[in-house]
Amino acid sequence: MKKKAKEQQELTDEALNKSTENKEYSYNPENNTDKNQADSLSSDSAGSAAEGNSASAGIADKVPSDGKTTEDKLAEMQDKYIRLSAEFDNYRKRTLREKMDLSKYAAEELFRNIIPLMDDFDRALAHMDTAADCVAMKDGIDLIYNKFSAFFKQNGIKEIESMYLDFNVDLHEAIAKIPVQEEEKKGKVVDVVQKGYYIYDKVLRHSKVVVGE
Repeated sequence: MKKKAKEQQELTDEALNKSTENKEYSYNPENNTDKNQADSLSSDSAGSAAEGNSASAGIADKVPSDGKTTEDKLAEMQDKYIRLSAEFDNYRKRTLREKMDLSKYAAEELFRNIIPLMDDFDRALAHMDTAADCVAMKDGIDLIYNKFSAFFKQNGIKEIESMYLDFNVDLHEAIAKIPVQEEEKKGKVVDVVQKGYYIYDKVLRHSKVVVGE
């Protein structure tokens, strides 16, 4: 009896030991921590790989589709800038030269039209010493004067009418005042020493006049 009871007790103890070992293996915080760390490392590795793939894709997107690198495009833009700057500098120099020529030769046409009048004066002076007919000389001078007057009109130049008109500071320059007997001549131009002229609607030269008082 005692032997049988002893064997039963041993079996009971062995069952209890196995149950305790199973519990220890079924729940082990250290084992769970290791497992969580392993899972975290796996997740981080996957995330890093995904980020790397995304960055690579971004870099690939930034590569120009035509195969040119950023340095190539920069060099091309710099070359275009240099060419454009040179073209503008040439344009500026050409424009400046044209302006200088325009101001230098602006009166070319004017003087070309005056030359025939100078020719008339030369002919008149050449015949002045030998001419016996004063009437012919006067007619020649009148002809030259009429040509000059026509030339002035063609270029918008006309005489300022001043004689016996009211003195006007915008048109006249008084160089003297003289007393006059007639009341209607007071404050008016009684003599023109030098004629004045318009160029179109602008005063080209004021008339130098004598005013009555």
